[in-house]
Amino acid sequence: MVLKEETMRPDTLLVHAGEPHPRIEGAVAMPIFQSATFQTTDDRGYHDIRYARLSNTPNHVALHAKIAALEGTETALVAASGMAAISAALLSVLKTGDHLLAHKTLYGGTHDLITRDFVRLGIETTFVDADVPQTWERHLRPNTRAIYVETLTNPLLDVGDLEGAARFAKAHDLVSLIDNTFASPLGFRPVSVGFDLVLHSATKYLNGHSDLIAGAIAGSARRIEAAKHTLDHLGGSLDPHACFLLHRGLKTLGLRWRHQTASALRIARFLAEHPAIGRVNHPGLPSHPQHDRARRLLPAGTGGMLSFEMRGGRDAAERFLSRVKVPINAPSLGGTESLVTRPAATSHAGLSPEERKAAGIGDGLVRLSVGIEDPEDLIDDLRQALPE
Repeated sequence: MVLKEETMRPDTLLVHAGEPHPRIEGAVAMPIFQSATFQTTDDRGYHDIRYARLSNTPNHVALHAKIAALEGTETALVAASGMAAISAALLSVLKTGDHLLAHKTLYGGTHDLITRDFVRLGIETTFVDADVPQTWERHLRPNTRAIYVETLTNPLLDVGDLEGAARFAKAHDLVSLIDNTFASPLGFRPVSVGFDLVLHSATKYLNGHSDLIAGAIAGSARRIEAAKHTLDHLGGSLDPHACFLLHRGLKTLGLRWRHQTASALRIARFLAEHPAIGRVNHPGLPSHPQHDRARRLLPAGTGGMLSFEMRGGRDAAERFLSRVKVPINAPSLGGTESLVTRPAATSHAGLSPEERKAAGIGDGLVRLSVGIEDPEDLIDDLRQALPE
């Protein structure tokens, strides 16, 4: 029996999908093609010229195939950052005069893009409650072109009606886009419920080592071609060495993901019982408002992310951040080391206080990205940092 990619399980795909056959000069690890340009031997269109900015070096090609295999899509595209991927994807389906529906709680960078930059481009956005699909139709306009959601929202870990969003898009001829960064392809495969384009900040779980900035888009060949043409013009390509690092990081995603998922749930349970904590946001807890939906849509778990509201607000949160020893007080997430941050001062600092309040992001909210340390050491450290 010959094992084919279509029948491989995720851990095997992470290691073997997209690898060149035969191996280049017999190299087991994918070599770095540190060349900006390549010899042209035939007459090609602009977007097919072999040039690093056009995301078609051997390092790019191998990554595209691996990510597509993981997400179960026809193809994929890597970009210089998660925001480069999000911008290219959205601008490949929206133009001046178009209207976008978006989940009301989004990553701060995405929120700024669509509420500030898109306004200058003449693209309008209406925010909807991703948990109440019966309200979406009233916000449709003749010029509505797309709907944008996140699998797990940042930083509150909400799980919207993802199946409903995909169905709604199909019923109204909209392009459906989803940021799958927090879930990773191991937690959720959006195309399995009908999404058109899947987005990642590959800086996070896909790479997993806090040493590069990258993004990814996965979807049909037609949609990815449109996104690539947009990215080609924006110039947000990933350099070959970063491609190599992302390629290497992906191979351990399964090991990292399972450990971080299990550790985060243990830590969430500890925090939920602590008197200094007002609320813990983790879909694995029965107290989470979308706990049942998360169990159904993400049966392998919801990753290493959680957030919690400190009793005592900003001052209590800042004291806690100054006392933790193991987690590093830094933005980003999904790496081997645990990171802790206050979203009001980092990921969502670009929002006004009123916008943060409307999104449910208080000044005392702390976000924790659980790394691969021993969870008992993390719990011991959190215990000593929290007030008794």
